[in-house]
Amino acid sequence: MPLLSALAILAGCALVAINLFDVFQAVILPRESDPRLRVSAIATRAVWPVYSRLSLRISDTERRENFLGTYAPIALIGFLLMWAAGLILGYGLIFYGLRFQLHPVPSFGDALYFAGVSFLTIGYGDFVPVGWAARVVSLFAGATGFSIVAIVTAFLFAVFGSFAARENFVVTFGTRAGAPPSGVTLLETYAKLGIFDDLDEIFEAGLDWSAAVLESHMSYPVLAYFRSSHDYESWVGALGALLDAATLKLTVIKDGPPGHAKLCYGAARHLVNDLANYFGLSQEGDAGVERAEFDVAYARFVKAKLTLEEPDAAWEQFAALRASYAATLNAMARHFHIPPAQWVGDRSFLRAAPHASSVRRNGSQKPDVEVAGKT
Repeated sequence: MPLLSALAILAGCALVAINLFDVFQAVILPRESDPRLRVSAIATRAVWPVYSRLSLRISDTERRENFLGTYAPIALIGFLLMWAAGLILGYGLIFYGLRFQLHPVPSFGDALYFAGVSFLTIGYGDFVPVGWAARVVSLFAGATGFSIVAIVTAFLFAVFGSFAARENFVVTFGTRAGAPPSGVTLLETYAKLGIFDDLDEIFEAGLDWSAAVLESHMSYPVLAYFRSSHDYESWVGALGALLDAATLKLTVIKDGPPGHAKLCYGAARHLVNDLANYFGLSQEGDAGVERAEFDVAYARFVKAKLTLEEPDAAWEQFAALRASYAATLNAMARHFHIPPAQWVGDRSFLRAAPHASSVRRNGSQKPDVEVAGKT
């Protein structure tokens, strides 16, 4: 066998193996995989910073959100096209190395064409494998193409099913915690409505939601880039509000047992830390909330007639507990460019106000406004 043919076969086998490994890791393997070994993960991480920087050139908030919202669906389509193109190129190189086992003998372009019709199981018959090796490879190419379509179809159903489950909690949580969601608003609302004893149900639902998001987003990381279809809401913002509510319940508010809040806090913080590790985000920093912001929240709780810890002691406990996740959570907010929330994300535009509730305007929710502070 000529050296050129041998090199083409080796290169083709390597390309096919790389793409099949990526499909296996991204679609079939139901657990976290090393993104450094996957072509699709490398491409996603390389393109997202450019895509998100382009979004900053769009001044209109709604148009910017719509632009950012197209990234994940485009990425999914890109995965399919990338895998198909990589496999066709790989099989094309193999067929070119085995070109003397095809009739008529193809050029490199013809070998790619034959790989494509074999992969797509079209089979026009203008090129025919006559050697056993070419026949075996053509069968593998056809089987691979059929399998990729079936696997990717199942993958899309799994991704969109997980997305729907995630957003169902985000929307229902937003009706209780405001839009954008706030842990302070959640606790205050339950106190004012006289249903503070039912708060444990929210923490229990938050625990289950955190576990489900952790499992689905580590298995299918592209889910993290899917944005909420509702204004001023995001899964990162809901996660932050859930953690803040649990932290405030554990350190500031005496009413009710702390057990469910503690369990929810543990599950949600696990989610934050694991996703930060996967995406390589910073996990060092302070509480991310200034004392003046905390005092405003404390005053709202006093007005809601909640039983509270002494202010200075409550602040020290709150700041210490929130420091375990605040920097990581804000790093996630910056990475995914989420809409700003009370204590999560870029809050520089929020004006000082002791309290404001969500309102409806033209079918959208106007964001709550709180004391501005550092991000």
